[in-house]
Amino acid sequence: MKQYYLGIDTSNYTTSVAIIDEKEKLIYENRKLLEVKKGERGLRQSDALFQHVLTIPALFENISKYIDCRHIKKVSASSRPRPVEGSYMPVFSVGVSFGKTLAHVLNCPYVEFSHQENHIKAAEWSIGESLGERFIAVHTSGGTTEILGVEKKHGRGYHIQILGGTKDISAGQLIDRIGVKLGLNFPAGKYLDGMAEAAEENDFSLPVSVKGSHINFSGPETMAARSIEKHMDAGKVAKAVFQCISVSLEKAVAHTCAMTGLKQVLMIGGVASSTYLRKHLNKSLRKKNIQIYFGDAKYCTDHAIGTALLGLENNL
Repeated sequence: MKQYYLGIDTSNYTTSVAIIDEKEKLIYENRKLLEVKKGERGLRQSDALFQHVLTIPALFENISKYIDCRHIKKVSASSRPRPVEGSYMPVFSVGVSFGKTLAHVLNCPYVEFSHQENHIKAAEWSIGESLGERFIAVHTSGGTTEILGVEKKHGRGYHIQILGGTKDISAGQLIDRIGVKLGLNFPAGKYLDGMAEAAEENDFSLPVSVKGSHINFSGPETMAARSIEKHMDAGKVAKAVFQCISVSLEKAVAHTCAMTGLKQVLMIGGVASSTYLRKHLNKSLRKKNIQIYFGDAKYCTDHAIGTALLGLENNL
């Protein structure tokens, strides 16, 4: 008899559900990006939470076409941003509430993990091979740019230590703020990445500010914004933004690997889906004998697959 594991993730900008079977095969996955008004650079937590409440029922409408829900063995939800004491964002309470309710109705266990663990697990699953017991993960998204030391805790997610990252705004914030200033919709990553890829090489660049494993992006944001005000070609600005992010991450990650002795690096989060970033880091870090892995691009952005997978792992 088939057994299924349901995952729910209600992050700041995406409502997600996913179902896997006991062999880690993805059976069903559905997600919806929350709506952000034109010209806005994000959502308040209260607005995002309200959209999750309205959106999540629709994601469950077609599940019965794929599985017999009576065979759901466990329900898992992302309950917080990171697996550390005090980590909290109101938006995750929607997934927790729906998860607990469904588990009661289905008479099955319920378990919680963090959004960050969800990303790590899904990325490792999507590359089709298991990493070592300890590795580096680089989480780059709309609200986070962190370089993490990761240790597997079999059956209960990961032990994660922050080793570096940005000291001001995240890579995703840099991309979205400049993208919106160029007139793109939020989130702007996919569109700005396409512009960067299409742009010809040029002599315009943004400053790179890296000290050890830590990065600053506020200076590059200011310079990019001023260049837009001076009517610089949008493609040149887009390429300069992604070049700055790529070189900054290259330097900070290389330093972290040298400091820890770890040579496996897993890229996670929405920014890791960037074609420009992937090309640059694949080339530059492999030259430094660092094994870099990118999860499948469609599983880099927010989803609930890793949460479902962690629920299965917790059952083994």
